[in-house]
Amino acid sequence: MLTKTQEEVALIAESAMLVSSTLASLASIIKPGITTLELDKHAEEFLRDNGAVPSFHNFGGFPFHICASVNDAVVHGFPNDVPLREGDVISLDVGAYKNGFHGDQAYTFLLGDVPEELKKLVRVTKESLLKGIEQAINGKRVGDIGHAIQSYVAPFGFGVVQELVGHGLGRDLHEKPDVPNFGRKGQGKMLKENMVLAIEPMINLGTAQVLLADDEWTILTADGKPSVHFEHDVCVKKGSPLVLSDFKMIEQAEKANSNLNSSYY
Repeated sequence: MLTKTQEEVALIAESAMLVSSTLASLASIIKPGITTLELDKHAEEFLRDNGAVPSFHNFGGFPFHICASVNDAVVHGFPNDVPLREGDVISLDVGAYKNGFHGDQAYTFLLGDVPEELKKLVRVTKESLLKGIEQAINGKRVGDIGHAIQSYVAPFGFGVVQELVGHGLGRDLHEKPDVPNFGRKGQGKMLKENMVLAIEPMINLGTAQVLLADDEWTILTADGKPSVHFEHDVCVKKGSPLVLSDFKMIEQAEKANSNLNSSYY
């Protein structure tokens, strides 16, 4: 079922909030010198300690517990033993499976001093997500979400990735409908109350073109420039959407960590 019962929405919200808490916990420990494998281990332990299973582990054969995409990695980055460095851009994508339902979110962090253009990219991507969420209301269409994201980003000249999309969310990690970050108003699948969507703009500093890395998972920007990724879990409602995840706790941890640059706000 594309639409969920109130009880199911509540269970998805519980998983979604656990992902937010996990990302906040990760935000508190990110620093130069830490490895993404260490972040992967931390996230796994946090999720399991809170009664959940990491959604991504073995999903389609993915061998890790979170996606850690650094600099020119757009999404699906493999955690590794390379220490993070000052100036890195890192997107962490986390999934939690609890009580039969998934939560799925992503957040991008800036390590230390970075160029102003990167701060702008992070700010614009995050803002474009909010523009997309505004369209997640009963009677709108999937194309309205994509159009809102694309039209917000376009004036800045950044690349909107089109090969990868958001998705429905529930008992399965990826459900229908697909939710592209581009589109035309009034087109695509009709949005109905209590559909739950993972809306996730992936925006590149340069070209929108991407390529597949040798590990056959990591998606890289074609020009080697950085990419940014934010993702919220949203329930379609009448009048205004219900956001099931919470960036506020992540932002608090981000601002409290002196190793992270939150000056893009």
